[in-house]
Formats: sequence, C-alpha cells, structure tokens
Amino acid sequence: MAEILVGVTGGIAAYKTAIIVSQLRQMEHGVSVVMTESATELVGKSTFEALSGRPVRTAFFGSDRIHVHIDLARESDLFCIAPATANILSKAANGIADDLLSTLILSFDKPVLFAPAMNPSMWNKPVIQNNVQKLIEFGATIIYPEFGRTSCGEVGVGRMAAPESIIKEIEKKISPKK
Repeated sequence: MAEILVGVTGGIAAYKTAIIVSQLRQMEHGVSVVMTESATELVGKSTFEALSGRPVRTAFFGSDRIHVHIDLARESDLFCIAPATANILSKAANGIADDLLSTLILSFDKPVLFAPAMNPSMWNKPVIQNNVQKLIEFGATIIYPEFGRTSCGEVGVGRMAAPESIIKEIEKKISPKK
C-alpha cells in the first residue's frame, strides 16, 4: 500500500478531510497529516492522530526530526492538500514557504493534489484562477471544487469535492501504470 501525506489548511471543509484520512486508513494506506495552525482551530489534531494512528505535524520545531519537511517528502508517495484554501494555493503557486505545509509542497517531488475549497467569489477571482493554472503547469493535479451551498451561505462553485472524489483521484495517482 502507499504512503499518503495529507495537508489540512484552515477551511471549514477540513471536517471532510477527516473522512478522507479515515477511508485511506481503512484501505490500508499509511497516512501522515500536516496541519496549518489555522486548521487546528477547526478540527483538532487529536482527531487526525486518532484517524491516522500517527502524530500530526504543525510546525518545524518540537519534532524529533531535524529535517521534518524533507523526511516526510521522502517517505510519502503522494501529497494531497484538502482543503486547499486560497492562501495555500497562492503560496504554492508563488513559491512561498513560510510554514511546514507550504515548505513541504516545495520539497515534494512526487504527485501533488490540491482540493480547493472557498467562497465562490474567492474561487472566481482571476488571481486564484491564475494560481490554479500555474500549479497545473508545475505538474500538480487540481480536484476542482463543486457547485453547492458553501459554509457562508452562498451558492456557487467553491465547495470542496466530495471525499469519494478525492479518494478516487488519489487511487488513480498511486495505482501502478499498466
């Protein structure tokens, strides 16, 4: 089975990521979780630790590993960032590495999947669409958000894709090529 690295950012859709981690574990994949500080305000680290069976990383320091960003990148077969907020899409598209998650994106040289989730007005901003195109050009896979009611009450494209859709895309990327 594969080693999957899951990045969780500060979007309300982080609760859906708990479902993804649980299902990946049930499929017998190894799962490591890295969270931004803002993500921990929405879903607790302990939730992801219980679901993954591993410690959750939120920072470079306080770890038993000196090069945690390099170690996690080397150990993992795929990196899925869900939810991918406007902030992390912008950081990744422009090479900004100011926390563990954004630094891991720069360190990672295997498949990277982003599952954006944000307000429809944010999703439709030209700067966000430009950043998405940059990430595609850099080789990332975008699991596009869906149409529906978002947490702020607006209806439009912006809801994070369903956990089943994200897992299906992960499976496609880690399945041996025939």
